[in-house]
Amino acid sequence: MKTLTINIPNTADIDDKEAKMALASKLYERGRLTLGQAAELAGYSKETFMELLAEYNVSVINYSPEELDEDIDNARRHSL
Repeated sequence: MKTLTINIPNTADIDDKEAKMALASKLYERGRLTLGQAAELAGYSKETFMELLAEYNVSVINYSPEELDEDIDNARRHSL
């Protein structure tokens, strides 16, 4: 695992936990981390991380429209 040290101005009024959550949510949104990896980076369980994503306007479902269409087609083919 990489270690990153950043200097955040005091005027930003952000604590370590919030900075980790902001970074983790953005990396998850961009597809650079899985949900589990992002939750671990932020220091939360997957369930808690998923709940907090809403505060950062990040969707838990991170599929492209094409992937959603493919999943719908697969569900239709395999439904009873």
